[in-house]
Amino acid sequence: MKAIIPVAGAGTKLRPHTYTQPKALMPMAGKTILSVIVDALLNKGIEEYIFIIGYLGDKIQDYVQRTYPGLRCTFVTQNDRRGTGHAIWLTRDVVKDDEVLIVFGDTICDFDIETVLQSESSQIGIRRVDDPRSFGVAEVDDNNRVLKVVEKPLIPKSNMAMVGVYKIRETHALFSALDAYLHNRADADGEYHLTHALQHMIEQGIVFKAFKVNNWFDCGKKETLLETNATLLKTMSEQAGYTVPEFPDTVIIPPVNIASGCTIAHSIIGPSVSIGENTTIRSSIIRNSIIGSFAELDEVVLKSSIIGSDAYVHGMSQSLNIGDNTDIDLG
Repeated sequence: MKAIIPVAGAGTKLRPHTYTQPKALMPMAGKTILSVIVDALLNKGIEEYIFIIGYLGDKIQDYVQRTYPGLRCTFVTQNDRRGTGHAIWLTRDVVKDDEVLIVFGDTICDFDIETVLQSESSQIGIRRVDDPRSFGVAEVDDNNRVLKVVEKPLIPKSNMAMVGVYKIRETHALFSALDAYLHNRADADGEYHLTHALQHMIEQGIVFKAFKVNNWFDCGKKETLLETNATLLKTMSEQAGYTVPEFPDTVIIPPVNIASGCTIAHSIIGPSVSIGENTTIRSSIIRNSIIGSFAELDEVVLKSSIIGSDAYVHGMSQSLNIGDNTDIDLG
């Protein structure tokens, strides 16, 4: 079994952070999006990885080699962003005919990895959503057999969105379908989607079963990135050995993750705050936020914020004279 992790996207919805940092390396709960995915798979015995890199790919490669020395991995470059189908097709010479588990590099979800790996059929991860028009959608029968998959349908016949996790047993058929698809025209958006190759396989009689994930976070937007950070911090705080750090004249409200080398004074931190290493915070209030490494924050009030590494943020001191029964929102 090999794991394929596409991480070639530019992460435009997370700019300005992704101008200098790949989306997969955005920090959360003391890790990165990529390390959360890889750690979960390593824990279930997957030992060989194929990373599809592109935008800022050298940073992905350096991070993987530094964080996971000795990991059996191959880096495949997608120079032109032509969609998920094209990205997977590029791995054909590395995969050969081995079974694969595909996990999109901006997706964190909670599911029974071991059961999926041991299943006798190919698998597609799904979750019910309110508006499935922005996702690939799976139509599923009462026995969890996938009848049809459609990419971003205008009129969905199902509200089961595909979450970006696929176990493929019939990889030869997958690459044959992708090869045929890539020799035809692309979709209206100019991309080749993995969904179309999967639908071709279904039409050829290959059985796909759907499995439901418990939690699903598409970490391509600020809001979901912060939500994922809060969820992971809560899970971390429930584990044995979790302790709340102490800093002078500072209140820490768990759950938080504060990396080594930080200097914090006269502040209130938390809940749901992740802070990178060697960051300095003075006279500030921060909650539900992600702060990068080597940042400096002084006299600021932050909520639902993402501050990059090496950033400097200085607040404003206010002198107010406010009468009774007054309601003021300073933003």
